[in-house]
Amino acid sequence: MHAHLGDRLVVESPSTGVVRRDGEIIGLHHKDGTPPYDVRWSDTDDVTLVFPGPDAHVQHLETEADDTPSGTGTVGDDTAASRTSANPGDIGRRVAEERRRRGLSREETARRARISPQYLAYLEEQPSDPSTATLFALAGALDTTAGSLRGGGVDRPPGQGHALLHPRLNDLDQEECRRLLSTHGVGRVAVTAPDGRPAVVPVNYEVVDDAIVFRTRPGSVPAAAAGDEVAFEVDHVDEAMSQGWSVLAVGPATTVTDPDALRDLARRAHTEPWAGGTRDTWVSVRPTRLTGKRITPADQSARR
Repeated sequence: MHAHLGDRLVVESPSTGVVRRDGEIIGLHHKDGTPPYDVRWSDTDDVTLVFPGPDAHVQHLETEADDTPSGTGTVGDDTAASRTSANPGDIGRRVAEERRRRGLSREETARRARISPQYLAYLEEQPSDPSTATLFALAGALDTTAGSLRGGGVDRPPGQGHALLHPRLNDLDQEECRRLLSTHGVGRVAVTAPDGRPAVVPVNYEVVDDAIVFRTRPGSVPAAAAGDEVAFEVDHVDEAMSQGWSVLAVGPATTVTDPDALRDLARRAHTEPWAGGTRDTWVSVRPTRLTGKRITPADQSARR
């Protein structure tokens, strides 16, 4: 018996062809893909070390696309390597990005999700379709949702799900607000545009020495924030759980002009502005008021 990461181990009942139990193979102990395997069982979400018996067989991932007869390929051979392209799938890219965003190593993420680091590497580097249980385990490990990792609803505005039956709206203290702002992300700045009309614009931002900073172009709408008191908002919506939070920072905005400060900001920036182009004007917002709200079920603590 040979298996690859992501294959399924199927255990049949005494009635031939009837599945008694199945699970996703998330860990290999031998390079040739022979048993034992670490298996996440679909019925319990438990992970156990399994030495398959005569009533078990391996159901290979993407069997139809594999020219090798079932059960003959091994993890280390060229056939196994060619089963999928060397490019990650959408889920793998989202998992890797969420992991890096939170500063987690593969080992730590795998430990939290109760999968092997080798399987996590496989998910991030190869097109794959992890089981629902594994997807939820990864979402929990990365403090996100399975829907977000799958990319569901990326073209729809958030918050279209049903409200909680008994929601609770909790105020967040400043320490929690600062934690949720974290070091960087995407937020919205509310400004008076050059034409005098109000505008709310999404920007990639950084948090540096308690100041919210973002890059833009001279004369752009975000650049109009400089010289005024502005509002800056960041939020997160968990569609699956109908929960979420928002943080609002209010304070004066200024254009950063000091050469040393500009070099330091460029050095400490985590990401380039998604909008692209030359954006070398830095605007800094120093909050004088920081507030936040979180929606949770009535029986759940306001703090996570």
